[in-house]
Amino acid sequence: MTVLDDRIEMAESSGELTLDMLFEWLEKMPVPEGYKTEIVGGHIFMTPQRRTHWDIILNIIEQLRPKYPRTRLMSDVRIDYPGRLNGFASDVVALAEDAEEDDKGHVKHQDVEFVAEVISKDTAGNDYGPKKDTYAAAGVPVYLIVDPYTGEWHLHTHPQDGKYHAVVSFGFGEDVDLTGTDVGLVLRTDDFPRD
Repeated sequence: MTVLDDRIEMAESSGELTLDMLFEWLEKMPVPEGYKTEIVGGHIFMTPQRRTHWDIILNIIEQLRPKYPRTRLMSDVRIDYPGRLNGFASDVVALAEDAEEDDKGHVKHQDVEFVAEVISKDTAGNDYGPKKDTYAAAGVPVYLIVDPYTGEWHLHTHPQDGKYHAVVSFGFGEDVDLTGTDVGLVLRTDDFPRD
């Protein structure tokens, strides 16, 4: 029996899994290079990073740079969110100016001002479903879904009572107007590639 098996048995006997335990196990597993790993509602998801995916992520990050210094922008970094075992590695995160790490050195979800997720075929249901609901419950003010398969983007704002109360959707080529939000910018989408 390996050390990992011992830990799984201990977790099962205590009946309590934690995100730290799950991520520790993932670090010891042979996750293929080039895959992003997240935990959504206690389920582990691994998705391959594609060039189209990365091109859109980098495009968004570059457009956010006039407002956000590099130290307040992240991609694929674990952030724990409320709910049962939600440790997301969002495609793009912009943090508030006064953002601080928690006692474990992790970013606090309360400091997230903006999240963008670029759809992958195998995990699209998470981005449109449980992750969207979790971001709303956490009070993330701006959540942008970019779908290279449909060539559309979906902007979710005004989180309250666990739901986003404003949704705007358009096709690539239409600007994402974030001037009425904490982000305060307009994102151009005409260069977003399609899959």
